[in-house]
Amino acid sequence: MKLKTKLFMLAAVFIVFCSRLFAAADAPKQNKNLLKSCSETGTIIYWDSLSGSGVLEKNGHQISFRIDDPAVLFDFNKVSFTDAPVIRDGAVMVSPDFLAVTEKFFQSQNSENKYRIGAILVDPGHGGKDPGAMRTQVIDGKKVTLKEKDITLKVGKMLYNHLKTSYPDKQVLITRTDDRFLSLAERTDMANSIKLKPNEAVIYISVHVNASLSPNASGYEVWYLSPNYRREVLDTPSSSEDKELLPILNSMMEEEYTTESILIAKFIMDGLKVQIGNDSKARGIRAEEWFVVKNAKMPSVLVEMGFLSNYKEACLLNDDAYLQKISQGLYNGITAFVTHFERSRGFTGR
Repeated sequence: MKLKTKLFMLAAVFIVFCSRLFAAADAPKQNKNLLKSCSETGTIIYWDSLSGSGVLEKNGHQISFRIDDPAVLFDFNKVSFTDAPVIRDGAVMVSPDFLAVTEKFFQSQNSENKYRIGAILVDPGHGGKDPGAMRTQVIDGKKVTLKEKDITLKVGKMLYNHLKTSYPDKQVLITRTDDRFLSLAERTDMANSIKLKPNEAVIYISVHVNASLSPNASGYEVWYLSPNYRREVLDTPSSSEDKELLPILNSMMEEEYTTESILIAKFIMDGLKVQIGNDSKARGIRAEEWFVVKNAKMPSVLVEMGFLSNYKEACLLNDDAYLQKISQGLYNGITAFVTHFERSRGFTGR
């Protein structure tokens, strides 16, 4: 997402805010109950008590805020500063200035601009000279060499076709449709170069197959980027004034991507459980710093569909009917997330 230009006035506003923050006051400025105020103005509030962050939504537009933080983020592309919200007696309390700033923003926006998933990128892992995991198993009396690159391509194309049929109004993309090699950087560059309309988002799904030294290891799992990993998800602006705001915007956007990635992982895991049933076990959703998820500047997950080193799962992964079940589970999870995202107008909560 590109930063808006001409934000140099925010630095001056911030200085004024700091001077007011440390000045003595006869009474607390934050004397308005935010929940009550939202009820009176018809504003929807999404509140996460664990992170101390929330979103105000009205007419399809959003304002992100955090407790004890003077920065508020308008529609994820513009920052302003006001009196920081606080927690008092278990309630979120704000100042009249905070309410005035937020309401002014909502009144100035076009109500027709809605947040939506504009693009979905499916990435079948490996390919070409990179076979990924490989195992030779005796299946139905014949030696069969299973290659991760072939299985991921089959499932990736199945998933791509499902999504393409269901979402003719979205960009449904796939990194490869044949047995070709793509570097990890080429895959994430493709993801990061997708052109979106205003208020559109993109999600990235990487598909893989597992292997282990232990023939007993089995099951499927979904990975997302560890929340402890810090990355740059926004482009560096050209002006020095915008560069000062970049860390604030980047931190808020990064938190949103992490939340959305966890939700995608959960929805996909639920979708796979329904389709696969007792054929294989769910190993859960996990966090790791895989290259593709840490370099894709968007919500992203990596799915491991099973273990080629496990004889039972190798037989399953050699069966196109089983791969259809996996692709259907992935599809159901992705569509559940898209529906949730678009109904909540872009705020996914935790």
